[in-house]
Amino acid sequence: MPATAVDTIPSLKGKVSPEEWQTRVELAAFYRLVAQHGWDDLVGTHISARVPGTEGKEFLLNPYGLLFDEITASSLVKIDFDGNVLQESAYPVNAAGFTIHSSVLAGRPDVECAAHTHTVAGMALSAVEGTLRPVHQKALRFYNALSYHPYEGIADDPDECARLQRDLGQNDAMVLENHGLLTCGRNIRSTWALLYNLEKCAQVQIALEAAGGEIIELSDDLKQSTYAQFQRTLKSNASFGSKLDGWESSLRLMKKADPSFMH
Repeated sequence: MPATAVDTIPSLKGKVSPEEWQTRVELAAFYRLVAQHGWDDLVGTHISARVPGTEGKEFLLNPYGLLFDEITASSLVKIDFDGNVLQESAYPVNAAGFTIHSSVLAGRPDVECAAHTHTVAGMALSAVEGTLRPVHQKALRFYNALSYHPYEGIADDPDECARLQRDLGQNDAMVLENHGLLTCGRNIRSTWALLYNLEKCAQVQIALEAAGGEIIELSDDLKQSTYAQFQRTLKSNASFGSKLDGWESSLRLMKKADPSFMH
């Protein structure tokens, strides 16, 4: 079997710090999980993570031109907030990806990872007036905690960065109107868990609208109390080392199915 483009990328294991390598492996796994769930868009969309030990000034992004199920730990491209590529790579960085992710990471020092997708359900949700409706349990996780950013065209204009930062605010999830979904978090696993739940919400809402039945509305008090329950559960799970968010079990499945992401 002839070597693929991915096979020709030399491994960086042992050539970067152990902390950077671990981040690379987890970020590559995130890309593979998105592909496994069918949320990828050929070579479009992107997921980023800060590089440990760089004072938050450098981050990793996918090489533009590889499918998500081809992403490996070593193929991820290291860049800074000026757009400089800091390692040799045969692939460029998506300009829109740089704009979106540099905006989020530069504007939110508390955020270590960000993800943006163009799924069918996410794009459909983003183009509906009013967007996410808090009428089912998963949607209440985002009650009064979901930001919205109006569409400005393909996100390759540096001037849009400030507006992206403003509209995201202190929330960890945002609907890019007429575009797609975005989540971010204090680590890779929390960003993945949030994306999973937001994508599920988009799928449910599209199904609800297609069903055409009368929606059972919930009271504001119940919405708020359920959101508070979610926050308490997240804090409680933290005492178990966040092992209850599905991330470690997802990694085990990825390693069994195709461990090449760890290259």
